[in-house]
Amino acid sequence: MNRKQNKIMSVTAVVAMFLLIIAMLLTSFQLVIYGDPEYRFYEKEYEKYTVTEALNMKIVDAMKVTDHMMAYLIGKEDELSIVTEVDGQTQEFFNEQDRLHMADVRNLFLGGLKLRTVCLIVFLVLLVLLIARKADWKHLLPKAYFIAVGVFLALIAFLAVAFSIDFTKCFTIFHQIFFTNDLWLFDEDTDYMIRMLPEGFFSDMVIRIGMSFVGMLLLLLIMFLIWNRKVKKNDK
Repeated sequence: MNRKQNKIMSVTAVVAMFLLIIAMLLTSFQLVIYGDPEYRFYEKEYEKYTVTEALNMKIVDAMKVTDHMMAYLIGKEDELSIVTEVDGQTQEFFNEQDRLHMADVRNLFLGGLKLRTVCLIVFLVLLVLLIARKADWKHLLPKAYFIAVGVFLALIAFLAVAFSIDFTKCFTIFHQIFFTNDLWLFDEDTDYMIRMLPEGFFSDMVIRIGMSFVGMLLLLLIMFLIWNRKVKKNDK
């Protein structure tokens, strides 16, 4: 291959690695949110933030609402509606604003899962292309991953500092970017859902997602370091 072709193959490898890492990020969201079918993390968070007291609700009822809500978000329930014991009476837990906002959240989450599939498919196509074009993929892939992971780790570090300084502001910016309406602005006096999922819950969730994602990145980094060492050893 000439110099121009080598550069194109190098860029292709880097793009492939970026797509793989994006797929890993989206997977980390799914693992943290749905990795435990018993939702024990949610239950611990409810205890931590005294959610049942704020809702005048039993923990068993709160977990039933959680089960239904999570099933809805992943597309297993068609309607967000459940009658339960809350605030001292038997009534519907979710109001109309809850339903409209959670419909947006479901579309965002399911869209993320579709994006992950697209990223993985394009990643595989690019990988096949590298091999078919007889590129030096054994050397290119580790180098490409080191570049991509460096960018993502720098981004994670920036976001970690930003969230630690002012989580509320960052959380607000997130909603302004990903939602086209103000339905995410709830009133604790009238909306049970915001009492069940306070800001602290989301802060803890972001930390767990970040740790999961970084763990994946570092695991793959170690694998590529070993790969790179073996390739260099075989070159000698």
